[in-house]
This record gives sequence, C-alpha cells and structure tokens, in this order.
Amino acid sequence: MSDIQSLNSLAAAPVCELAPYLPGKPLEELEREYGIRDAIKLASNENPYELPAGVHKAIRAALDDVARYPDGACFALRAELAEHLQVAPERLTFGNGSNDVLVLLAETFLTPAVSAIYDQYSFVVYRLAVQATGAIARVARANPRDHEQPLGHNLDAMLALVDEQTRLVFIANPNNPTGTWLNREALYQFLRQLPRHVIAVFDEAYYEYASSHAGGDYPNALEWLDEFPNLVVTRTFSKAYGLAGLRVGYGVSSPDIAELLNRVRQPFNVNGLAQAAALAALSERDWVQRCCMENNAELERMTTGLQGAGISCVPSRGNFLLAEIPVAGACYEFLLRKGIIVRPVENYGLPGYLRLTIGTQAENDRLLDALAEYMDGNQ
Repeated sequence: MSDIQSLNSLAAAPVCELAPYLPGKPLEELEREYGIRDAIKLASNENPYELPAGVHKAIRAALDDVARYPDGACFALRAELAEHLQVAPERLTFGNGSNDVLVLLAETFLTPAVSAIYDQYSFVVYRLAVQATGAIARVARANPRDHEQPLGHNLDAMLALVDEQTRLVFIANPNNPTGTWLNREALYQFLRQLPRHVIAVFDEAYYEYASSHAGGDYPNALEWLDEFPNLVVTRTFSKAYGLAGLRVGYGVSSPDIAELLNRVRQPFNVNGLAQAAALAALSERDWVQRCCMENNAELERMTTGLQGAGISCVPSRGNFLLAEIPVAGACYEFLLRKGIIVRPVENYGLPGYLRLTIGTQAENDRLLDALAEYMDGNQ
C-alpha cells in the first residue's frame, strides 16, 4: 500500500471523496503561462473599483498591531455593523468570509444521520460543506431554461425534499453562478411552509447589488428574523465592499443559533486588518452605492452587447452574467490568449456556459470585443 493510500485510509471517508474548490485562475499565473502582459480578471465576481481613501488609511493604521492577535469577538465591528443593519449585536457571527459561516452552519447542524438541501446549480461551497460532514445531500432540480428565472432555484422542488431528517436548506439570493433571484413573496411563503426543525440559510453575498437594482421585488430577509427563528442570513464584505482579499463575512440569526455557531467558530478567525477595513468600509455608504449603480449600468450594457454578438445570458441581479456560448471551453481558452480570465462553470453542471464578472467600462469593452471576435469565427 502506498503512503497516499495509507493516509486516505486514515481520513474520514467523505473527505477522501471531496474535490477541492478551484478558484479563478490568478492573473500572475495567466501572464506567466502565456507570456502576456496587462491581463484582466473577470472571473471571481470582485468589485473592480479602487477602495476609498478612508479604507486604505484604516488598513495602514492597523498594520501597527499585526504582531498582536485580533479581537476575537470583533467588538468594534460588531457594534457598528449591528447599528448599520439595525439588529442586536448578539445576532451576529463573523467569519473568514461568508464561506466560513456557511461551513460553520454545516459543522454545527449536520451529521451523517441527517440531510441538507440545495439547488443543482447553486454555489459549490454548499455541496462541499455538506459532503465534508458526511450528511445526506438532497439536490433540488432547478427551474427549466424557459422559466422567467432560468436555471434558478425551484422552491417547490426544495420543499418537496424536506423530511424529518432535514436540518439545513441553502438558498442563494441572488444565486451564484446563475445570477437569478427570488422575490419577497416567494421567499416569505417558503419560510412559512418550512418546518421549524429545518434551518433556512439565505446566502445574500450579492445583497447590495441586488437591492440597489431598479425594478423587481428583492427582499431584505433580515426583516423576517423575529418571525422565523430558524432563519440565518449570510452576507459578506468581499463583493460590493471590495474587501475580497481580506476575507470578512458574517451571519445574522437568532441569538441561540449565533451562540451555537460561536462554539464551533475558530478563535481569531477574522484578522485585524480585515476588521479595521470592514469597520471603515461601513462608513463609505456613498462609495458602495456608486459601485452598485456603476455595476448595474454596466450589467445592462453588457447584456445588450452580448445579445448583439449572438450570446444569450441568464437574467442577473449580481455583478456577473451567466453567458451561453458555443463550445464554451474553446471560448475560455480563446479569451485566455487575449489576456482575459473568465470562469468556466462545467463543475456546476453547466458545460455550455461561462460566468462573466462585470468589470470597469474599459474591461467590459475589452471582453465584448474579444467575444464578438470569437463568435464571428464560430457561427
């Protein structure tokens, strides 16, 4: 028996079967592999705009304390965020990005004897978190392609999978990678029908983008926390707030759920620079709003431009588009050679699509030009 085989026999069986999460290709790797310069990355749904000076200043000031452990309770950030969200501080659980909170929920509530539900085209971390615990994964079929929210969450299909063993239901609103969303009435009725022994996890990583978009009936799920003690809402500073590189997110729930999550949460899981940056970012509401407005305008422009090139997109309320492209794998390679990184989504079960992050106007123009060139040669 090889050393690797021996080690695998020692590891938990669900861990051996996990496929590691694959992030978007880094810019440095692309430029090194292809011998190009001035590459752009439109793969990881990051905010493309320069951080405000106040956030830079807060990060520089926090550097003086990096030899010390950070505040494990995130006291200052907790107080400011609670005020910003209009919730009690004891409802908050902080994580190393909202991914961390999603994993904490799985570790806290799942065992091999129970199950969790998620959509077939939802964020891959749900599957990874559930599988790592050995829990039973129940995967709900998504909306058909001709639905008004194509490939989006089918709440009836999710409810049909709920039974006595179900502990968690993961719902992304808007959903990654499709960009689809659920309106207020649909989500509220879902919560009303969900048994109280099942915890509804509403992943709102793109909340700021979705809530600032004109039109639609996008909900603020925090308004339902008092009525539904089995509700957890997760959000992040990685998207609209522009702090993806520092990793800070949070969950909002009943104090009882938050207390359980904090038993599992690792100490000092949010570093000092991240706490300082997030605290400063909360005061930059005008900047965040401008970023969202710029994104929404570019989202509309990109959708129109892609349609003009013969590329259809799923409707989106995030900062990205799911684009259906002929021979998507070849298109991905074509774009790499043009110095543009986008995201293949074959690992989501969507081999005919690419996910395109909305960048700056100049970056988006470059992507549109490259895709038009690709389509001219593949029609």
